[in-house]
Amino acid sequence: MVPRPSPKSRPNVAIVGATGAVGQELIRCLEQRRFPLASLHLFASSRSAGKTMQFAGSDLPVEELTHKSFAGIDIALFSAGGARSREFAPIAVRAGAVVVDNSSAFRMDPAVPLVVPEINPLAAREHRGIIANPNCTAIISITPLWPIHQANRIVRLVIASYQSASGAGAAAMEELREATRAYLEGRAYEQRVLPHPYAFNVFSHNARIDPVTGYNEEEIKVREETRKIFGDPELRVSATCIRVPVLRAHSVAISFECQRPITAEEARRLIAAAPGVKLVDDRERNYFPMPRDASGGDAILAGRIRQDVSDPSGRSIALFVAGDQLLKGAALNAVQIAEAL
Repeated sequence: MVPRPSPKSRPNVAIVGATGAVGQELIRCLEQRRFPLASLHLFASSRSAGKTMQFAGSDLPVEELTHKSFAGIDIALFSAGGARSREFAPIAVRAGAVVVDNSSAFRMDPAVPLVVPEINPLAAREHRGIIANPNCTAIISITPLWPIHQANRIVRLVIASYQSASGAGAAAMEELREATRAYLEGRAYEQRVLPHPYAFNVFSHNARIDPVTGYNEEEIKVREETRKIFGDPELRVSATCIRVPVLRAHSVAISFECQRPITAEEARRLIAAAPGVKLVDDRERNYFPMPRDASGGDAILAGRIRQDVSDPSGRSIALFVAGDQLLKGAALNAVQIAEAL
């Protein structure tokens, strides 16, 4: 039997992984957007059980996640990693909850909708109890492109991402702070979270590399998830994902090729009208999207929109985008899905 979204106007909501970087943003998003919930339950590992977290002026206890945690829960927002999602999401569904999962556990399952509300909101209606939240880089990259794809199909997409510490979690953010402090003070610092020195350095995304293709798992996610969200399995996608010493907000350099010729002016007009996107494209002041401006904001910033002069056919556009990985790249997108339910 296919579970249905709760008919209640005020559902009981749970956050799994509440003490993590995305979990904390989920709490803030629910509060700031005044999500109409009846109750909020916070779950984490046994290490965090007994802590309290603030929500709407009240202290809420963090409870240990167990197989009995989901009784009476209508919507469960998961952000505790793939292993936890694979174990506990089916349990939550059997208890009657709809799961919005932020891990990669179910994204490519044909039976699980992969949803960006600005792109494919109707896909959420096809759920069988679990809805997947896409990869953060994919969300930030393709949300500004959707109106263009609808007007003039994108046939090829090439991206280079500049991914912040927040994409690797709160521990990586702290490592960047400590490594930077040590570097400036002339002290040695041994990294523990990421595989290479982080302060004043950039390196290939810390995901496993496919020995055959040379692409890492992050790059493969961007390719496959973009195809699924756009509903276009023939879309050609190549990604290069790089970790940069920025605390939060990912940036992406994008070049795309359309089926028919397209001008920079057309692309700018379509991107400016894209839901959830803010145009930042001031050539006179050389002011374009920056992670500093995107951090803490709901909108994906898009700019540096220009004709890709390497394509003489006039079918290609280059641009640059930035978006908060913890918000639109994760927590905000999940809460928007919950709102749609």
